[in-house]
Amino acid sequence: MKLNRMRAIPFLLTALCAGAALWAADAKAPAASAPPDPAAYRKEVEAWREKRVAGLKREDGWLTLVGLYWLKPGENRFGSDPGNPVILPQGKAPAVAGTLTLEGETVHLNVQPGVALTADGKPVTPGMTVSADASGKPTILELGSLSFYVIKRGDRLGVRIKDKTSPMLANFKGIDEYPIRPEWRVVARFEPYKDKKIPIANIIGQVADEKSPGAVVFDWRGKTYRIDALEGGEDGSLFLVFGDQTNGKETYGAGRFLDTDPPKDGKVAVDFNTAYNPPCAFTAFATCPLPPAQNKLAVRVEAGEKKVAGGHS
Repeated sequence: MKLNRMRAIPFLLTALCAGAALWAADAKAPAASAPPDPAAYRKEVEAWREKRVAGLKREDGWLTLVGLYWLKPGENRFGSDPGNPVILPQGKAPAVAGTLTLEGETVHLNVQPGVALTADGKPVTPGMTVSADASGKPTILELGSLSFYVIKRGDRLGVRIKDKTSPMLANFKGIDEYPIRPEWRVVARFEPYKDKKIPIANIIGQVADEKSPGAVVFDWRGKTYRIDALEGGEDGSLFLVFGDQTNGKETYGAGRFLDTDPPKDGKVAVDFNTAYNPPCAFTAFATCPLPPAQNKLAVRVEAGEKKVAGGHS
């Protein structure tokens, strides 16, 4: 089971973090079909959680996100002046550091003389084209402790800004979690779909029809529940975006994420102890997918990550 596997959804998740490696290191969670040994299982989940937190605390992780600004056609100045279309943090950049010019779906960069800004670690050339994250690898612009790059969401292009010295990263105390409960690791049936797409909205109001390879169906205390899965990776793994009756109370209001290994022999292990918060739980500058109506479970899933202290409800 890979952590934070979000590369399968074209505009909602592709490059949501410019590749999963930009926001968390891979971690393995228990996935065997047989009931796990309780002591070994607890150690595996604890190790998963440690790697999850380590990924968030990376210098380019979601805790460093400090801004998101949508570009308008034509010239967009960027710098610390609050009158700029793209505002960099005060004290971290000149009032006007340069311009990003949007022509159609192409962005050109120009930098003011004397500004030590680099593009992918190299000096900037006048009028150079800046690649957006939809290309697979965005051009990373760096200025001191800041890094920023162009993202594409639907027909909109924006600039996402990160700061290695962000207050959120400096003040991060970890994530509160439910106690590890082995019973919340369920072996579900996998019911495959053929050429099915489901509408997935994101937190900024965009909607796209995304491919669903099938549903995971499981029983809990005498009732049956199902979650329409999204593609998690080329290996056939699954990505689940779900809500439950703890949302807005103990857990993040807009739902949580969960990754699974590829289904095998019609079954798949769904471990709610490794349910995790979307980036939007930490910052207002992320563009997260929301659970579709059919994935909002009429049950309290008291497992996995809870709300983030100082984050968003």
